[in-house]
Amino acid sequence: MAFLWLLSEIRTPFLNNLMQSVTYFGQEMLIVVVICALYWCVDKRFAYLLGFTYFTAGLGVQTLKIAFRIPRPWILDPDFSAVKSAVPAATGYSFPSGHTQSAAALYFPLALKAKPMFLKIFCILLFLLVGFSRMYLGCHTPKDVLVSMALTITVSLIIWHFQSLLLDDTRYLKRIAALLAVLSLAVAAYALALQDSGIIETKYALDCCKASGAGLGFSIGWYAERTKLNFDTRTENIPGQLIKLFIGLLSALFIKKTFPFFFGSSVLAKMIEYFILVLWILIIYPYFFSLKTNNSKRRTV
Repeated sequence: MAFLWLLSEIRTPFLNNLMQSVTYFGQEMLIVVVICALYWCVDKRFAYLLGFTYFTAGLGVQTLKIAFRIPRPWILDPDFSAVKSAVPAATGYSFPSGHTQSAAALYFPLALKAKPMFLKIFCILLFLLVGFSRMYLGCHTPKDVLVSMALTITVSLIIWHFQSLLLDDTRYLKRIAALLAVLSLAVAAYALALQDSGIIETKYALDCCKASGAGLGFSIGWYAERTKLNFDTRTENIPGQLIKLFIGLLSALFIKKTFPFFFGSSVLAKMIEYFILVLWILIIYPYFFSLKTNNSKRRTV
């Protein structure tokens, strides 16, 4: 807490707005948009690598959150105040940092893939700045940020090292998908068990089960796309790619906004919502635009 108190002394309206802007680079929505753009339009293989890193590290972070159950800094020290604009997005327990995990899961693999040194440095600085912004805004302690960063970088390096096995070798598709599915279900079961026993409140189980639903959707969607669809990211022209991206993001947003209206916002409903959302991104929407692409090719022939 001493470091957070030190940072609170240098707060200014300008720095508050700047750090709030920086922290958005670790928001779930931005990460999903980037992965979708890569997956549908640019580089499906690298998008899968990002997906494995993002969902696996996310399950790890969410499990640690409900296992250690460390409150936010302003609860640990009632005299401490976070920057007000950052508090609404600070859901769940404090340790480890979810924003830092999201940022590191995207920008560290991008740094590994980038060729020019200035791009590598830029990507590394991005997730470091996101981590710093979480401390400046008063949402996380250095331990929250550093553990999240270390866990995500470790997961990313392991997946990067074994990327050929995950992304090119078809012999172990079913086993890898089953392992990720079992891991996702185990995390959800752990969260629900803690909730049912009264150890954690529903709001704390919620984020964990959302991550579990997304992880389960990724495992099934990845396996189904690799074995059944194997779509091509290419489109006839750039406007076609932009239209494809726009329609895909709009439809995903529609699912996210309308699902609670019909099915509510219970823990199980949220888990199913994220499961369906990831399935839409990975296999259902690509199936529809693949049909359109194939029909266009037949008409051309």
